[in-house]
Amino acid sequence: MITILLMGPTAAGKSALALELAQAFGGEIVSVDSAQVYRGMDVGTAKPDRA
Repeated sequence: MITILLMGPTAAGKSALALELAQAFGGEIVSVDSAQVYRGMDVGTAKPDRA
């Protein structure tokens, strides 16, 4: 199994490319939102508040 990682800024076309690659190679997409990686960075990651 080949693993391909796509990283880049917002609106760079990562999702469209991931879809094309998944279709071409018969793979699947695992999306990992960057907001889940940055602890304490609530501003700028569109994380909902605890309310």
